Amino acid sequence: MTPEFVVGFGQEAIKVAILVSAPLLGLGLIVGLAVSIFQAVTQIQEMTLTFVPKILIVLLGLLFFSNWMLEQMISFAHTCITQIPIYIR
Repeated sequence: MTPEFVVGFGQEAIKVAILVSAPLLGLGLIVGLAVSIFQAVTQIQEMTLTFVPKILIVLLGLLFFSNWMLEQMISFAHTCITQIPIYIR
């Protein structure tokens, strides 16, 4: 294995990790921002008000995006496993 191969493999793994986690993190960010704006406008400083909507939206996002996320991870794992003979050389 060459250093270029290892770096390329690492870059691909990081790209897949970011791609898979981005939808859920984005949903959490949008809902957190909306709740923060709501809290600032109404001056309600309840800590649980921030967690419950985020948890619910991320759970719904997980249900919605789970097939796509699983497909991306399976594709990456399949590529890694099928190229094991190339990695050994």
